[in-house]
Amino acid sequence: MHINLLHLGRVPYTEALAIQQQIISARKQNLVADTLLLLEHPPVLTLGRNARRSNVLASDGLLAQRGVELHEINRGGDVTYHGPGQLVGYPIIDLRGDLPGKKGPHLGPVDYVRLLEEVLIRTCGDFGVMTQRISKLTGVWTLPGGSIQEKKIAAIGVHVSQGVTSHGFALNVTTDLRDFEWIVPCGITDRQVTSLEMEADSDRQPTMESAINSVARNFGRIFERQILWCESIDQMLAAHA
Repeated sequence: MHINLLHLGRVPYTEALAIQQQIISARKQNLVADTLLLLEHPPVLTLGRNARRSNVLASDGLLAQRGVELHEINRGGDVTYHGPGQLVGYPIIDLRGDLPGKKGPHLGPVDYVRLLEEVLIRTCGDFGVMTQRISKLTGVWTLPGGSIQEKKIAAIGVHVSQGVTSHGFALNVTTDLRDFEWIVPCGITDRQVTSLEMEADSDRQPTMESAINSVARNFGRIFERQILWCESIDQMLAAHA
């Protein structure tokens, strides 16, 4: 058993959604194996099913001036920012498959999110950044220190349809954190966001390439599958034929 990995580079949000839909459809028909898409987006704000428009602080004029798109989508969660320097992962996985921790005919969505969190916690650990979960707050957070509260380093929002997942996670690698001032990230007002670049020691500074390799390695470990790097969707479809 394996998971396909397709690195798309920097892709506009609407184009990435279309690619996701293509692979979701193929996965539901068992035409392709479980797949992890890794990519970056140009600056974009996404509003999940539970999002409040009031959590977008920037005016429409400012967003247009900066070339920032805004999309309402079907994942869980509130408003999220994506942009350059942030590693976005869209796992398209059939939760009815052979997955660690599965206790019935399919892995529960909450258990699936816990696995994603573990992948990201271990990835941060590869750069010497200690992170944790916080009860009732999905995502991955740094440890507090003294008067400094936990900071959010990765956001997670997923959607499940007919047992197949979409959307996923966003890990701040070298993100310009000032861009988060356009929103109330995930509707949480009392904690800041951060990045691997900000938290890592000077001798363990991340690059997007090193973060991609770390996520790929840890995804394979946590989901107990071999990761198969693919060049294109056509190659993935051919490999499964």
